[in-house]
Amino acid sequence: MLRKLYDGVFNLARHRHATPALAVVSFAESSFFPIPPDVMLAPMILAKPEKAYFYAAVCTVASVLGGILGYAIGFYLTDVGLAIMRFLGHSDGLAQFRAWFEQWGLWVILIKGLTPIPYKLVTIASGLAAFSFPVFIAASVVTRGGRFFLEAWILKTWGPAMLAQVEKRLALWAGIGVVALVALIVVLKLL
Repeated sequence: MLRKLYDGVFNLARHRHATPALAVVSFAESSFFPIPPDVMLAPMILAKPEKAYFYAAVCTVASVLGGILGYAIGFYLTDVGLAIMRFLGHSDGLAQFRAWFEQWGLWVILIKGLTPIPYKLVTIASGLAAFSFPVFIAASVVTRGGRFFLEAWILKTWGPAMLAQVEKRLALWAGIGVVALVALIVVLKLL
């Protein structure tokens, strides 16, 4: 079963509609969708390493455009933005988000944009706090581009060797991945 799922992901990564799907997922993840684009980006780069930086650029542009939607949700649809933030476990309210951005501002976007923390939290909170839109866009380009291009470089450089190891011991690596994901979720909940 695990092998079938693994092969299915790589077949999807090679599909002729993979790039538009990657753009849609990147766009949506920055404002409302729960699944990060890395789930598609990594297999696409491993399937076609020569297109690694192209895929990173697609992710970056789509993510920044989706971030603009997230910012607009927070800025123009405050109640919807607060509801999404509550749903994601951040029920601190509008005053807390404004204080958060007043104190840390640009650093919130730069640090959280590079981490696996859902970027929609940053985009919606930026809009809720009425953070400077030009600074938000610039920071989003830097942080999302940095993340996706770094991922592309790592996978293009060491991906084929890693892929051979993963394919040899698929069950072991899947188990390690599940444990790492659970640990990450626990750590994020404790923060």
